Amino acid sequence: MTDVTSPTAAPPLAADALARHGIPAGEHLVRFIDASPTPFHAVATVIERLEAQGFSKLSEEDAWSVKPGGRHYVVRGESTILGFVVGRRSPALAGFRLIGAHTDSPTLRVKPRGSVRSAGHHLLGVEVYGGVILATWLDRDLSVAGRVHVDRGGLVESVRVDLERPIARISNLAIHLDRKINTEGLKLNEQRHLPPSIALDGNEAASTDVEGMVADALGVRAEAILGHDLVLYDTQGGALGGLHREFVYSPRLDNLASCFAATEALAGVGEPLDATVGAVLYDHEECGSRSAIGAGGSFLRDVLTRIALGHPEREDEVVQRAAARSFLLSADMAHAVHPNYADRHDPQHGPRLNRGVVIKHNANQSYATSGSTAADVRALCREVGYQAQEFVVRTDLPCGSTIGPIVSAGLGIRAVDVGAPMLSMHSCREACGTLDVHLAVETYRRVFR
Repeated sequence: MTDVTSPTAAPPLAADALARHGIPAGEHLVRFIDASPTPFHAVATVIERLEAQGFSKLSEEDAWSVKPGGRHYVVRGESTILGFVVGRRSPALAGFRLIGAHTDSPTLRVKPRGSVRSAGHHLLGVEVYGGVILATWLDRDLSVAGRVHVDRGGLVESVRVDLERPIARISNLAIHLDRKINTEGLKLNEQRHLPPSIALDGNEAASTDVEGMVADALGVRAEAILGHDLVLYDTQGGALGGLHREFVYSPRLDNLASCFAATEALAGVGEPLDATVGAVLYDHEECGSRSAIGAGGSFLRDVLTRIALGHPEREDEVVQRAAARSFLLSADMAHAVHPNYADRHDPQHGPRLNRGVVIKHNANQSYATSGSTAADVRALCREVGYQAQEFVVRTDLPCGSTIGPIVSAGLGIRAVDVGAPMLSMHSCREACGTLDVHLAVETYRRVFR
């Protein structure tokens, strides 16, 4: 097999570091992700963590009064959030120091009219969201969660919902009926093969559609549900695995692991810095960020402008001067070398698990990293005690992208793309290193120092 290495990567860290730091961090991450089956739930989980550290909510609809040391968060669309600590100095003089990530993950989304029937089964019509590895969703115990809009006597209320228990399954076709599956591969048609079974004919007295089940869970009539944003998710919770618990096995590591690390970094900010610091967690990255709540929208620009203009230390041309002094660390999970497909990596740029944060590079600006911003991250990693890893996609393969270039271009600020290494990206269940969770948190904390 090809031995792909990253020449700048540190040697494997000591086992005691895994036990003392990695395993507790991995367990904390698992609890965070288990509580966050959808972006709406993820934002609620982040809010709970921030409010425990003295952050208070600001509404975009209200006038703001920001003061140095103020700890606040702003939510748009219930699935995008920016938490921040106001700096001692005007952003014109000290800028913003930001970490960005995204709350969404590839999944199967329930269609507005989701009821389908076939061969005595009640099925759920679904639509593919993001770059899903479809086969990984088969033969899993699935549930439904998300947001519904309920008519409460003429007042429409938005409510998070999680059915929690397994109610759906997309079953594989038996090998006896598809003898070539192991030699020619599984080929799925999104329209015909992805609707999961949720009930059988013959129990019509009970709810046999997802809207009815959601209504039952909320204690309302089905007719009261006027709209929904519902997705499927795997009910199997995250776990630490491997002989020495060196792996995190979990759904939605891409990119809730980065949201977790960014939130922990922000929650740990004590006394305010000269600069205003913040963590922005966007929805809709997996489908291109082109929305009011995505990185291509105005959310971050609007909030940073209001902070800059509202800071009591008045300065001229504050927004433009603030941009020139600001920095964004875009945190999105990175591709670790797969031991069975090592040749899919560039031989000199092969990140490995449990060796720390990866800096992502792309000559065509799919990543926002420059030599200057990469140097900044390498310095942060050295402060933590390890050497940053590097990722460049093979020259003969296409490169994915992140929120980094979008935010950097929209705001005109310096940016870098990084992430903790992982395997099985965009699978229903993914894997990363437990020690990498700790190293990401510690590295991101240094962005706010």
